[in-house]
Amino acid sequence: MAEANGPDYLDSLLERGLLLGTGQDGIYGRGADFEDVVERLDALIVRRWRTKDGAEPVRFPPMMPRRDIEASGYLHSFPQLAGTVHSFCGDMGEHREMLRCIAVGEDWTTNQKSVDLALTPAACYPVYPVIARRGPVPERGWLIDIASYCFRHEPSRDPARMQAFRMHEHVRIGTPEQILAFRTMWLERGREFAAELALPATVDLANDPFFGRSGEVLAANQRRQELKFELLIPILSAERPTACMSFNYHVDHFGQVWQMRTPDGAIAHSGCIGFGLERLTLALFRHHGLDVASWPEPVRRVLWDAA
Repeated sequence: MAEANGPDYLDSLLERGLLLGTGQDGIYGRGADFEDVVERLDALIVRRWRTKDGAEPVRFPPMMPRRDIEASGYLHSFPQLAGTVHSFCGDMGEHREMLRCIAVGEDWTTNQKSVDLALTPAACYPVYPVIARRGPVPERGWLIDIASYCFRHEPSRDPARMQAFRMHEHVRIGTPEQILAFRTMWLERGREFAAELALPATVDLANDPFFGRSGEVLAANQRRQELKFELLIPILSAERPTACMSFNYHVDHFGQVWQMRTPDGAIAHSGCIGFGLERLTLALFRHHGLDVASWPEPVRRVLWDAA
């Protein structure tokens, strides 16, 4: 893979029509070939593992009740990434003032107020309160297949750091033993998946981008307890590979928040594995070329012929 910085690779993707510029960093349309690969990756995940594992498919829109993201603790750890939904809540006079502001290029958002919704930061976040309302976690635990557009406010010219992107996740809820076995299985599956797509990948210990000084402590604790691993693939450079899959053990955090309990009354543990669909697609175009017709035949068989 030739070295390339983010803007250079982004320019190539835009010139080829794989991504479509909107004038806003990190917000792109997807061209036909790019979207086709995303959809084939998503279908492969479903075909390969959802049916085999018996995961329950669940889908939500890319937003969730604001009270749920507040309860989850996300705003304590990642306030810099969160997005909320606002709408005009004024009267006729305030509407006229809004239009005047738009006409002269002034801030027109004064009367925009929260409508009690937040943009989904990770596909799994809406799942936990829904599962909690089902009552005690069954002895077999829960296994959920979920996918969604997600939002994180981090504008960048790095095409692998989009503000709006898709995640396909499998979420496991149950005992600590069930969650750790789930993660161990998926660490191996992740390596095999990357090899099948002829992508050079490594798995390494990682931490989330916690906010502020206290975030440094949280990140250190997360690494010390080995709660998060990532599958890393070079997209922009070999020195700084990009996380394209994540393998997460939440311990009992969501169990405590939503009071999910196993049949013996213990607080349930949870974990998830996530595929970054756009990032995996970017990795495929980066390593196999911008023309899908020229991709290695074994990769094409995995994504096309096996459909």
